[in-house]
Formats: sequence, structure tokens, C-alpha cells
Amino acid sequence: MPSVFLKTYGCQMNERDSEQVLRQLQDRGYRPAASEKEADVILLNTCSVRDLAEQKALRKMVNLRALRKKNPGVVLGFLGCMAQRRGAALEKDMAGLDLVVGTQKFHRVPDLVDEARQARLGGRARFFAEVAEEEGSEGAIRDHVLAPRQVTAFVSVMQGCDMHCSFCIVPTTRGGERSRPIADIREEARRLVDEGIKEITLLGQIVNMYGRRLPAKAGKSAFVQLLEELEGIPGLERIRFTSPHPRGMKPDLLGCYGRLKKLCEHLHLPVQSGSDRILKRMGRGYTADRYLHIVEQVRQTCPGIGLTTDVIVGYPGETDADFDATRKLMEEVDFDNAFIFRYSPREGTRAAKEKGAEVPEEVKEERNQELLRLLTRRAKEKAKLRVGGLVEILVEGPSKTKTNRLTGRSRQNRPVVLEGGSRHLGQLLTVRITESTGFTDYGDPSILD
Repeated sequence: MPSVFLKTYGCQMNERDSEQVLRQLQDRGYRPAASEKEADVILLNTCSVRDLAEQKALRKMVNLRALRKKNPGVVLGFLGCMAQRRGAALEKDMAGLDLVVGTQKFHRVPDLVDEARQARLGGRARFFAEVAEEEGSEGAIRDHVLAPRQVTAFVSVMQGCDMHCSFCIVPTTRGGERSRPIADIREEARRLVDEGIKEITLLGQIVNMYGRRLPAKAGKSAFVQLLEELEGIPGLERIRFTSPHPRGMKPDLLGCYGRLKKLCEHLHLPVQSGSDRILKRMGRGYTADRYLHIVEQVRQTCPGIGLTTDVIVGYPGETDADFDATRKLMEEVDFDNAFIFRYSPREGTRAAKEKGAEVPEEVKEERNQELLRLLTRRAKEKAKLRVGGLVEILVEGPSKTKTNRLTGRSRQNRPVVLEGGSRHLGQLLTVRITESTGFTDYGDPSILD
């Protein structure tokens, strides 16, 4: 039986796509390889959000070609966003590459792998590239590879993006918005629950734009209708979604936090900048005041909600005043956590054409570190208030850093590490917080018994 090793770069949607591809290959008779050195097929599912992610994948592939000295028949391929963006041109950049499969062709991977492998083993290697758009491809991401006692899962509800923010390559790599039918998503979630899943996270490039061209029913958007359908699935304990856009945070969705019991009290809402001038140049479609108003509304509806965000520093033309506005917004919102990125130009985006407005790398780094210090300081201050309190967690498995302990997440999406045994895996438990590093809490195990 041939073996396959699949490495994933980038976001949760890439992880979900890789899971689908692996499921399809297993159904075709391939077995997962423990490492690339043992594999007959090696696939890299790539990311294009930042240049660094592409360079990592390219360097990895260069190193992988050395495996042909011992295994001349090994198949090497790129999948995903970089594959979509660069297409067949990757063959010129990477001699010995066998296949390139774009974001709307994941369902074609088993056939292409079979053909590439037969060609290699027959001594007549060929290059295969499929990156064309395909109608209905959003419905192909529906199967899962679940580990024993796994209790959380990602569910892809839509593909693509129509927002065209000036810095973002996603509309190019993922195509336009395409949403799956509510009935199909509900059935996928129901099957997952039957297999032991207790929490699902809905995924989309801009997930709250799901079905936005469909008519509202009783004043409820398609996304709210979807959440209500999932709320009614017996055995499903928790629902999350990521990542939304501020423009899609309408009253009907904000109201879900006050009435849907399974919707977790966590909102990851990218702000990107606190400067109205920069937000306009980014094409984000809202102001800092509008963002703050959304935060105020959701906190009124759901006091204690966990709020996280994405921030870009060093966008072309960002001045000290622009950055100061971002810092002040972060202070005012007081986020629980944030992903802070230094701006990286992406070829083909509007921002990349703003020549002469580049912010020096040392300035980007300084601004990045300043926001990280602010975030860390506030996280440690707020952590003191949680010590001694009770929190419900879903125990997911062993801690990544302390394998003799278990880890779970609160409804606010905060990691909690605790001692416990295998009997606690997959359980919803209430634990008392005894200490915290700021971003990770530690629970008292005595409350388990």
C-alpha cells in the first residue's frame, strides 16, 4: 500500500482542506506516512497570505527533492493557495515537481497523484497542473479524518471572498464567495456528532458573509439561519466561527450571543488598524468608531465575551499618528489576545503598487513589539482576576507542552491546562483557575473528582 505525507502551511481553512485531501487519498488506498522520508507521495498544502509562508514551502520542496536519491519514484506536489497563485509556472521554478493543484481542485488530488505516480514509476515523469475555477467546488470539503476520542472539528461552510481588501491575496487564491447549502452543513455536523464530536468551528474566508446574497427570513441572514439550525442538533455542545468581518456584524448576528446557548462567548473580529485613513486605504469599509460600536454592542449583549483580533502594522504610508490610533484602539477595546502582523506586500494587490510609501522594516518591528508588550501586560493584569474563579472547559487532549497534563478551552477560547486522566478526555468540566501566564490558565484538578 503506497504512503502519503501531507504538510500544511497557513490557516485553519488550509488544515481543513488537508484533512479532506487525506480522507480522499485514504479512500483510494494510500496510508498516512509517519514522516516524509517514509512516504511515496509528499504534498505541501501552501499559504500565500505572506511571502514568508511561500518561501518556507519553496525551501521545503527544495530539500524534499533530495529524497529521490533513495526513492526515485517519490511524487512531489504543491496544493492550495500558492499553487493557485503561481500555477504551472512552478514547474520552471522547481525542477522535478510532479503536480500543482489549486484551491478549487482538491477533489482531483487522488486522480492526479495516481497519474503522477504511474508516470514516475514508469520512468517517464510528467508534470500535472490544475488550477482552473470549478463550479460547486465549495461542496467538496465535507469529509473528515478523526483521531480516536477527538471532540472538536472544523466545518467549511463557504469558500472565496468578494471583499478585495487592498493588502489581501485571498480573492486571487480562493476565488469569489461560494456558500454551501444549510442542509448539507447541518448533515455534516450531525454525522460528526454521531462520531463523537462535541464542538464545531465554522470556517470561511469571511464566514459571516455566508449566503449573503440569499434573502433574509424573518429578518435573519443566512448565517444566522445556519447557526440556528446547528443549535438544534442534539449532542452538539458548542459552536464557534472564524473569521468574520466587521461589515457583517449586523444586529441579528450580534443578538445570537444573547440567545443561542451553544454559541461560545468568543468573537475573533479583525480590526487591522485603528486609523480611519489607513482603514480607508485598505478598503475595509468601516471606521474605528464603527468597530468600537460593534464591540460595545456585543459586550452589552454578552458581558464577559472573549475578544480577539488581527492587526497589521507598517501598512504602506502608515505614519506615527496612524500607529498611535491603532495603539489607542487596542487600549480601549482591551483585547484578550491578538495576532499582530508586519505588513508583507503581495504581488497583484493594490497595496503592493503603492511604491515609495513603504515603512522601513525596523519601524514595522518596533511597532509590532510595542503592541505585543501592550497585549502581554494587559493579559497578565486580567489573568489575576480569573484566579480563583470557575470556568467550563471541553477537555480536548494532552497538553502540547506538558504531555503529562490535559488541555482544554473555555467558552471564551482561552487554553486551560489541568491534571487528569483518560477518563476526562472529551468531557465538559468545571475547573477552578489556580494560576495563569496571561494567555494560558491552569485549573485545579481536585474539582474533577
